[in-house]
Amino acid sequence: MSEMKKITENDLPDEQQTRSGARIIQIQQRFSEHPSSGLTPFRAAVILREAEQGNILAQCMLAEDMEEKDVHILSELAKRRRAVQRLGFSIVPPLNPSREERRDTEMLNEILDSFSWFDDFIFDATDAILKGLSCQEFTGWERADNLIVPTGVEWIDPSTFQLNPNNRNELRLSDGSYEGVELQPFNWVRHISRSKSGYLARTGLVRTLVWPFIFKNYSVRDLAEFLEIYGIPIRLGSYPAGATEDEKRTLLRAVMSIGHNAGGIIPSGMSIDFQSAANGTSDPFLAMNNLMERAQSKAILGGTLTSQADGATSTNALGNVHNEVRVEVCYSDAKQLAATITRDLIQPLYSLNGVSFSNPRRHPRFEFDITQAEDIAAYATALPALVGLGMRIPRSWAHDKLQIPEARTGEEMLQSIQSPSSAFLNANHSNGIAALNAERQPADPLSAAPAAITGDEWRQAVDPILQPIVDIIMQNDLPTAKSKIGELYRDLDSEQLQDMIARGIFVAQIWGQLNAQRGY
Repeated sequence: MSEMKKITENDLPDEQQTRSGARIIQIQQRFSEHPSSGLTPFRAAVILREAEQGNILAQCMLAEDMEEKDVHILSELAKRRRAVQRLGFSIVPPLNPSREERRDTEMLNEILDSFSWFDDFIFDATDAILKGLSCQEFTGWERADNLIVPTGVEWIDPSTFQLNPNNRNELRLSDGSYEGVELQPFNWVRHISRSKSGYLARTGLVRTLVWPFIFKNYSVRDLAEFLEIYGIPIRLGSYPAGATEDEKRTLLRAVMSIGHNAGGIIPSGMSIDFQSAANGTSDPFLAMNNLMERAQSKAILGGTLTSQADGATSTNALGNVHNEVRVEVCYSDAKQLAATITRDLIQPLYSLNGVSFSNPRRHPRFEFDITQAEDIAAYATALPALVGLGMRIPRSWAHDKLQIPEARTGEEMLQSIQSPSSAFLNANHSNGIAALNAERQPADPLSAAPAAITGDEWRQAVDPILQPIVDIIMQNDLPTAKSKIGELYRDLDSEQLQDMIARGIFVAQIWGQLNAQRGY
C-alpha cells in the first residue's frame, strides 16, 4: 500500500474474493476440529510447529477453543479488546496541511462517522490479539453523494488463511493449493497484532497461553477426581455367611443408591458401614489453578491485580501500578490498529475521494485518542504561578492537557461570577490605574478615588458593629467577654463592613502608588 497510486472505480474488485472461487467456498464451510479436546503438551507442540511451517489452520482453531472453554482467558481478552473499542478516534491531516488537505480530512471524518458498522469492525480487528491475525473483507463498494465508499465489512475466520511458503509474513487464502490464493488489493483490512517479535505465525498470544491452558485443565481434571473420591465416603456392605445371590444383589443395590437417595432397605442380618477416606485437601489443585490464571493475566494484561487479588500482597498502590501497565498495553494495541486502518481503509478512501491526492506518502492518518486528562485542580494552581514567573505557555497546550475543547467563534463560554464587593473593587482599581497614567497629578490623593469613604461614613459603618463589642469588654472579665462576643457575631450583618473595607483597601492602594511615584 506504500506504493499506492490514484485509485479509480475500475481498480475496485467486482465481488468478494471469498465468494468467487468454488474451492475457497469449500474451505469456508469447513467445521472446526476442536483440537483442544484431549490436548496434550506433545499435541500442542505439533500444532505450533505446523503453524511455523505455514499451516496456521490448527493453531487458529486451538485459539478459538481456548477462548470458548477458558472463562479467565475470555474475560481478560474482553477487557483488552473493549479497552480499544471505547477509545475516541479521528482522522488528522498530514503535517503542514494545505487548505485542500484540511477539507479532505474533514470529508473523511464525515465518511467515517456515517459507518454504522465501524464499532463492530474495531472489535473484530482486535481478534488478532489472541490469534495473531484478523482479516475483514469489504462486502462491496457503492457511490453515495458523489463519494465512493464501502458498503460494509465481513469478518473472515482466520482458519481460512495460510502463509505463503516463500514468505512467512504474507497471508493468502487457503484453497488447497501449495501457495494459496493472493489477496486482492483494496478488498481486505488485514490486521496483524504483534504481542512479540517474530514471523506472522508466532506473533499471537495463543502460543504463550496454550501452556498455562493445558496445565490448568490438568489441575481442574485432577480436582474433579479428588472430589469424586474424597467428597463421598466409602460404603461397605456386610452380609452373613450363607447369603443367597438375590440377597447379595439386594445389598449391592442398597450400597450403590444410599449415597444419592439417603435411604434404603436391606435384609435382616446385613449391614452397611461408611468408611472415612484418607485425609486429603484440595489446596494443591486450587494453588495450581490460581498460578496458571495469574500467568494468563500477566500475558494478556501485563499484571494480575486488575483482575484478581490474593488478599496478601494486593494493595491500592500496587493495583494502580498494574493498571498503568494495562493502559500502556491498550495504547500499544491502539497504535498498531490505527496503522492498519490508515493503510487499508483511510488511504483507499482518500485516493478515491480526495481532491488533494498527489503523493501516496502524504495522506491523512487515523488516530485513536490515547491522551488522558490531567488533574485540573493541580493545573489550576500551577499554571497561574508559572505564567506569573514569565513562562510563555500556549493556550492550546493547556486545552490539550486538560482535555477541554476550545470555544468556537460565537459559542457561549463559562465566566466567573464576581461578588458585588469584588466587582466594585476591580472597577475602582481600573479607574485608579487610569488616573495614575494621566499626565495631571492630583493635589489630593483622595480626590483621585471616586466614591472614596469619608470619616463620617466610616463611623456610621463601624460604630453599630464595634460599640456592642466595646460595651461587653467594659462590663465583663476577659473569658466572659470572649464567650459573649462569639455569640454576638452569629447575628452580625457584615455586608456594610465588607463594602467599606473594599473601598478602604482601594484608597490605601491608590495612596501608596501616588506616594511611591512622588518619592515619599
